[in-house]
Amino acid sequence: MIPWLVLDTAPIPGDAGQLRLLQRGTEFSIQLGHNELMNSRLSGSEKALATLAAERVGGRAGARFLIGGLGMGFTLRAALDALRPDAELVVAELVPNVVDWVRGPLRDLSADALSDQRVALRIGDVVAAIRADSSAYDAILLDVDNGPDGLTRPENDRLYNEMGLAAAMAALRVGGVLAVWSAHPDRHFTQRLRRAGFGIEEVPVRANVTSGARHTIWLASKSGRARR
Repeated sequence: MIPWLVLDTAPIPGDAGQLRLLQRGTEFSIQLGHNELMNSRLSGSEKALATLAAERVGGRAGARFLIGGLGMGFTLRAALDALRPDAELVVAELVPNVVDWVRGPLRDLSADALSDQRVALRIGDVVAAIRADSSAYDAILLDVDNGPDGLTRPENDRLYNEMGLAAAMAALRVGGVLAVWSAHPDRHFTQRLRRAGFGIEEVPVRANVTSGARHTIWLASKSGRARR
C-alpha cells in the first residue's frame, strides 16, 4: 500500500491544534490529530450541502451565499455550478494555509473555484461574517466541524448554540436557508433549530453520492414570521 505523505501542516488559530494535509497517490486527506476531517474520495455530501441549498434559494436574482469553511473546495465548486452568473459567494476560512492548499495541490479538485469572479474570500472566523450584517444572505452553509459542535476548536460552539442560531437567523433574508453539514444525526441540534424559529428539513446524504457512510444535512429555513 502507498504510504501517506504529509504535504503541509497548519496551526488553527487559538491554539486549537494543527491541521495536516496528506497525499497518497491521487488521494488527499485533511486531518486534525487522529480525526480525518475530509477526504478527496468522499465529496458527495460536501457537494450536496451546496446543491440542496441552491435548489431552495439559488434561483433568486443576485443570490448571496456565505460558505463557512473552504475545505477542499468541493462545496464552493458545487455552489458555483448550481448558481446563476449574478450570484455572489462569500467564503470565510479561518486557516490561511487551507486557502493555499486549495490554490495549490488541491486546485484541480475544485476546478480552480477560487478564481471565479463571483467569489469573495475572507480570512477569518465565519462567526464574524454572520454577525456583520443583517438580512445579508440567501443561504449560509456551514461545514467547519464534523457536526454541530466545536470539534475543530471549542469556539465553534458559538455557531450552534442558541445565540449562534439567532445570529444566523438575523443574517438571513426572508426565505433564506441555513445549511449545516454533519457526520451524524443530532436530535438536540434539531431541537435547538426548532426553538430558534427555523423550519427544518433533515436530509441524509451519502458520503460519496451513491455509497459510503450516511451524513446529515440540516436545511433550516427562515420564514417571514421567524423570530429575530
